[in-house]
Amino acid sequence: MPSQSHRSSSSITSDHEKPPAVTPDQSVTYEEDDLYTRFSPRRKQLITGVVTYCAFLSPIGSTMITSTIPEVAQYFKTSGSVINASNAVYMLAAGMSPFLVGQASQVYGRRWVWYDYKAPLSSMDADETILIIASSLFFAFSIGTALSPNLASFFIFPYHGTAFLVVGNSCLGDIYTPTERATGVGWFMLGFELGPILGPLSGGIIVTYCSWRDIFWLQSGLAGLGVALIILVLPETLSHPQCAQMAHLSRGDYIRELARRTSPLRMMRHFRYPNILFAGLGSSALAWNMYSFLTPITYVLNPRFGLTTPLQSALFYLAPGAGNLVGTFLGGRWADKIVRRCIIKRHGVRVPEDRLKSCLPFFGILLPASMLIYGWSVQESVGGLALPVIMMFLQGFAQLFVYPSLNTYCLDVMQTQGYGSEIVAGNYFIRYMFAAAGSAACLPAIEKFGVGWFTTISVGFLMTSASLIWATTIWGTQWRVAVEGNKSRGND
Repeated sequence: MPSQSHRSSSSITSDHEKPPAVTPDQSVTYEEDDLYTRFSPRRKQLITGVVTYCAFLSPIGSTMITSTIPEVAQYFKTSGSVINASNAVYMLAAGMSPFLVGQASQVYGRRWVWYDYKAPLSSMDADETILIIASSLFFAFSIGTALSPNLASFFIFPYHGTAFLVVGNSCLGDIYTPTERATGVGWFMLGFELGPILGPLSGGIIVTYCSWRDIFWLQSGLAGLGVALIILVLPETLSHPQCAQMAHLSRGDYIRELARRTSPLRMMRHFRYPNILFAGLGSSALAWNMYSFLTPITYVLNPRFGLTTPLQSALFYLAPGAGNLVGTFLGGRWADKIVRRCIIKRHGVRVPEDRLKSCLPFFGILLPASMLIYGWSVQESVGGLALPVIMMFLQGFAQLFVYPSLNTYCLDVMQTQGYGSEIVAGNYFIRYMFAAAGSAACLPAIEKFGVGWFTTISVGFLMTSASLIWATTIWGTQWRVAVEGNKSRGND
C-alpha cells in the first residue's frame, strides 16, 4: 500500500478553480499541507485495508450465484436466463444507490449522515453512517435472500452495497496525494476485482457440498464483519464537510439547501463534460466486459471441456483472479509513475488527464486481444485448456492497469471544486447500468451467436472506449474549459 508523502511544495495544475482563465499549460502553486499528513502511514494502510474489504463485499454478492445458476434454476423450476436476470436486477439496484451516496458523503463526510442543524459542529450526531447503513442493509438482505421461499422473493431481496465503492474511492482521495493516489486505488480495486473472481469459486464449492442458500449465509457473515470494521476502524477522512457551510441556516433554508446539494441532478450534470462522460463509458466497457465474461463461464466452459460439477467450472475463476492479484502490485504504481514523469516533463505542472496515458496500452491492446483470443479459442475448440486459461489471466491482469487509472482520474479531475465524490458516484452509476446489461444479455446472445461473436462485440466496445480515453488525454482540459466558459457566459 502507498506510504505517506513528505510535506513539500510543488507546482501542479489546478485548472478547475477558475476554469475560464485556465489553459492547459497554466499552473498554480499547491501547498501539500496537513490535508494529506493528518494520518500516519500505518493508519492510511489500515483505512485502505478496510475500504478494500468493503469493495470486496460489493461485487461478491452479485457473483457468488453465477457458478450455481443451474442449481438455483432447478430449485425454482425456471431457466438459467431467468435466474441470471435476477443478477441484472441486483446490479441495477447497485447503479441507483450512488444517486444519494456521493452527494451525502460530500455534505456530511464519509461517515456522518445525520446532522442536527441547531447544534454546533462539534456536537454532530453520529447515530448512523453511510457505510454502516450500506453494510447493514447488505447484511439484512443477504439473510432475506437465504430465506427466500419463492422466485419473487429471490428477485426482491438482493441489495448491492455500491456505497462501499463510491465512499471508499472518496476516502482514498481524501488521504493520498495525487501522485500516490492511484497506488491506493489499485489496492482498493483489488477488492472490487477479486469479488467477481472468488464469488463464483466460493459459490461453486458451497453448492457442490451444501445448499445454495448457504451462499447467502456466508455473505451475511462477511457483511457483519464489514459493519464491525467500519464502526471500530474507519475514521472520518473528509477534512471539510459541506455541512459546515450550512450551520447558520434556518430549518427551512437548511432543508432546501440540503435538497439542492443532494439532488441526483448534481451527479448527472457532470456528464456534460466530454472527458467525464468518456471516463464513464470507459469504466462501463470494462464492467460490461467483466460481467459478460464471468457470468457465462459455467455454460461456456463446462460443455467445452466436459465438466460436470459447479466446483470444476468455478476453478476457472482462479485464472483472472491471479491476473488481478499480479496487476494490483503493478497497475496503480505504474499510473502514479506516469503522473510523476509527466510532472517532470511539464516542469512541475500536473494535468489530470496525464494519468489516463498509463492505461492506454492495456485498454486498447492487451485487454481486447486477450478477450478476442479467449472467445474464439473456446468457440472453435483450439488451444486446449491452456490457451483460454492464459487469456483469462491476461484479462484480469489488464483490468488492474485500467481501473486504477480511470477511478483515480475521477477523483482528481475536479477535486479542488469538491466534486470528486459526485463524479465517482456518476461513474459507478453508468458503470453498473452496463454491467447489468452485460450480465443479462450474455447468455441469450451466446446461445444465439456463439461466444466468439459475442466476445467480438465486447471487444468493439472496449476499443471504442479506449479511443475516447485516448482523445481525452489530448483534449480533456480544453473540453472542461469550454464547458465552464459557456456556463460563465450564461449559455449553459
